[in-house]
Amino acid sequence: MQVFLLRRSLGFLATLFAVSVIVFLVMNVLPGDPAVTILGIDSTEDARAALRAELGLDRPLWQRYGAWVWDAVRGDFGTSYFFRVPVSELIAERLPLTLPLAAFGMLATVTLGVTLGIIAAAQHGRPGDWAIMLLSQLGIAIPAFWLSILLVLLFAVKLRWLPPGGFPGWDDPVLALRSLILPTAALALVQSAVLARVTRSSALEVMRLDFVRTARATGLAPRRILGRHILPNALVPIVTIVGMQVAGVVTGTIVIENVFYLPGLGRLVFQSIANRDLFTVQALVVLFAAIVVTANFLVDIAYVLIDPRLKGRLA
Repeated sequence: MQVFLLRRSLGFLATLFAVSVIVFLVMNVLPGDPAVTILGIDSTEDARAALRAELGLDRPLWQRYGAWVWDAVRGDFGTSYFFRVPVSELIAERLPLTLPLAAFGMLATVTLGVTLGIIAAAQHGRPGDWAIMLLSQLGIAIPAFWLSILLVLLFAVKLRWLPPGGFPGWDDPVLALRSLILPTAALALVQSAVLARVTRSSALEVMRLDFVRTARATGLAPRRILGRHILPNALVPIVTIVGMQVAGVVTGTIVIENVFYLPGLGRLVFQSIANRDLFTVQALVVLFAAIVVTANFLVDIAYVLIDPRLKGRLA
């Protein structure tokens, strides 16, 4: 077990290192001069050279990467070109919106996807199964931004039940949560479609096994068979997809926040790219990548916890 954890930890760190190298290289080989973007095309060459020196853009690439990584480890991601404040302050200011949105989206995705998948498996071959599979196919086909617009038109414009966008802050938790209902629904309805299909397939596969037939023959209640025998043994594929869907939810917040005009990290990404705010884009991309890599690392650990056979092999 210790060897497994050590191997996974080293892989986790190596992946983060590779991501940081790729992101840094991509951001620094893009065409264009950040100094010209910040100061404008009418600026003098002396002013541009002074800004490049201030930002460290006149140093060799490897030196800039080493300094960037060292500062990032200490929580210093540089200063935003556009906002003229430390990037860490921008992240700290916007994270309290993006993190709950992603968490609510992931919770709703797992709850809805697993529930619908189990219902479809229990109703296999019947109208309930067909209806859930049809809805899940529609969910896979519909883009999140288009679904967001439809939700706004229905629940905000026509019915006037929920706000169409914006975020009032956490001073009033009720208003804050109401403003996140539609974005959460837009995230969850798309992501849960895939999870529902995987859950159904995994549950049906377990239902065909001998020990489930034996449990039925002994007269156990269907709910008990589902809770004690089917669902625990169907968890490995489900957990795999959940780990992959963390990436979908995290990247989905970027689109959703712009559709609903939410001042989170996703909207900050768009603003930073538009203004060629190099340090901010680097920090945000690495942050999103770190969240996804961490989720996959936790999924690897979860495999050992939910599958006793793996635990025995790694002991």
